[in-house]
Amino acid sequence: MTRLDHPDYLDHIRRSSRRFRDVLATCDPAARVPACPDWDAGDLLWHLTEVQWFWTQVIAARPAAPDEEAPGPERPGDHAGLLAFFDETSAGLVAALEAADPAEPAWSWSDDQTVGFTYRRQAHEALIHRLDAEQAAGDESPLDPRLAADGVAELVDVMYGGEPPAWGRFEPGEGEVDVELTDVEVVLRVRPGMFHGTDPDSGESHDGPHLLLLDAAEQAGGAAAATVRGTAADVDAWLWKRRDDGAVTWSGDPGVRERFLAAVRPPLT
Repeated sequence: MTRLDHPDYLDHIRRSSRRFRDVLATCDPAARVPACPDWDAGDLLWHLTEVQWFWTQVIAARPAAPDEEAPGPERPGDHAGLLAFFDETSAGLVAALEAADPAEPAWSWSDDQTVGFTYRRQAHEALIHRLDAEQAAGDESPLDPRLAADGVAELVDVMYGGEPPAWGRFEPGEGEVDVELTDVEVVLRVRPGMFHGTDPDSGESHDGPHLLLLDAAEQAGGAAAATVRGTAADVDAWLWKRRDDGAVTWSGDPGVRERFLAAVRPPLT
């Protein structure tokens, strides 16, 4: 219910990347990034450059998985070099996606093994790091409501939740949460619970709070046990730990609320 058309995702990658670059071009490279205090503006610029470079390689090599032994790019030694390499890398990502069919198979770390995953993920990556750049420079601009609403859906369905893989299981808790995005008339119903499982490839145990985004057929019916409300931009930025919860409001069962908050507590970069 929140998905954008793939050309819209691509347009957001272009626009957010351009804004990100323009802000950092005039920002003090030593300025701290509030949501990622270990980073300065130069580190932020390099981070998104590396991310966009990596996904360009994924699309170019599709459907093969990335070569874990292949060397990554070398960080330029000054801010001007960082900006120039970002320009080259960002243009390369856009060109690679323009040349690929979103339905084509391509590696990703999610269940969605198509080029379309990269369209969506990189639109949100560019949006959030654009916000990081603006906060470092003290020059925030509005987030697009439709993209932010899809960002909230991605957060609860991919970044902090989703259907468990074959080697894991989801143990639902009692009660559901409505995430009400007031400016776009979207309500996402989520069931908090626990994920249990051990990844057979890495041997790592993954046990902890988890969310499951419910479609209409999966919902218990009636009102949710708890509701969180806010604009799409405020909820998206809050869940990404880029803003506090001052602009969101809660109602309903405090226990269900706490189970939801436990699942979204780990920070994301």
